[in-house]
Amino acid sequence: MPVTAIVLAAGEGTRMKSRHPKVMHRMLGKPLAWWAVNSARKAGIERIVLVVGNGSDEVRSYFSADKDVEFVEQTERLGTGHAVRVVRDALGGFGGPVVVLSGDSPLVRPETIEALVAKSTSEHNACTVLTMTPPDVTGYGRVQTDESDAVQGIIEHKDCTPEQREKLLECNSGVYCFCGRRLSQNIDKVGNDNVQGEYYLTDMVGIYVGMGEPVACVHCDDYSELLGVNSRIQLAQATKIMQRRINEGLMARGVTMLDPDQVWVGPEATIGQDCVLLPQTFVWGKTSVGCDCTIGPNSRLENATVGNGCTVDETIIVDSSIDDDVNCGPRAYLRGGTHFCKGAKAGTHVELKNSTVGEGSKVPHLSYIGDTTMGAGVNIGGGSITCNYDGVHKNKTFIGDGAFIGSDTMMVAPVSIGADAITGASSCITKDVPAGALAIERSDEKIIAGYAAKRRERLEKGNK
Repeated sequence: MPVTAIVLAAGEGTRMKSRHPKVMHRMLGKPLAWWAVNSARKAGIERIVLVVGNGSDEVRSYFSADKDVEFVEQTERLGTGHAVRVVRDALGGFGGPVVVLSGDSPLVRPETIEALVAKSTSEHNACTVLTMTPPDVTGYGRVQTDESDAVQGIIEHKDCTPEQREKLLECNSGVYCFCGRRLSQNIDKVGNDNVQGEYYLTDMVGIYVGMGEPVACVHCDDYSELLGVNSRIQLAQATKIMQRRINEGLMARGVTMLDPDQVWVGPEATIGQDCVLLPQTFVWGKTSVGCDCTIGPNSRLENATVGNGCTVDETIIVDSSIDDDVNCGPRAYLRGGTHFCKGAKAGTHVELKNSTVGEGSKVPHLSYIGDTTMGAGVNIGGGSITCNYDGVHKNKTFIGDGAFIGSDTMMVAPVSIGADAITGASSCITKDVPAGALAIERSDEKIIAGYAAKRRERLEKGNK
């Protein structure tokens, strides 16, 4: 039978002190709930149900394009047991195994979920609980066992006696695998006779034990996988753990990091062998970096495509691509669908938006190029600008192969500059320039000999 994953994401998360749902706070560029959903996917679970409540519109909006995610609204937030019951009612019951995950626990590995499901199904358990032994057990529900270590129940921390808090060290992670059929039949037996008046899913363990149904535990050796996020401090702690996990994986596959603590790589990014990631580098979204590249320092790549042998120095690349052997920076900004062809260069303090820069072309320094198609072998002089916005429309500039744009040239779009054309420095180009032509637009230079001495004399007389 196919496995269903229920991701609990309806809580308010008051300790986050935020107007946004807790599960939408981001870790390495992705919301907390995304990590739980993604782990379920990688574990081979095809049906994923996201339980939403507080801030449901924001959660639904983010996951709306994910065809494998269904939403169930928990209008009244009456606990985890109530959430599962709401899902049961919405789906008309469960069939195969049901994995319950927490949307605020982003660190659980797919392999751990797979092992949990495998044990539960192979032993035909009514419930299998994923457990851990963290250094500080405060706040966690405790797993209660008998003399033979058979599971007897789970007691929430706030419902434990002082003796139980001291002696019971095996903790509930909040991750379970249930037999769907038995869960459908018995979830209504969960009551709310506790301090909070909530329906705890953990009570299913004691219910099954009382019924004589098989209940088991799977211990997770790495307790950090199961840490939850309830505050911004815990969010930073979880981010650090995932940062280290991702970076160590990249280094094991041939990526060099001068200081792994100062490199942040998102879960969907790919980086090739023999790349060097320097400090204060951020690689977000679906960024792809080829081999033999140096990225950083102080660089951010977001949904960027980088070829082989590139240098990206103090540069931001967003929704743009550079081909092999491209050099960017320092302090360049490429955005909005910009494409640099092989061997091109974006120099110091340049910005490019929605532009194509041809093979071997250079935009060396202090320039803005927007909505431009540039051929091969073009040189853009320093301080040059494409004036592409007329207050209503964005207009295009075309620059042919081999053109030489003099420093401080203003190209007022729409305009076309032909192949091998030249513009004189400090020109304002408002008309098309034919191929091979020279375009100069500037005022005549006027020289007044001896002006400095006359000015000084005039000033001295004025001060007397």
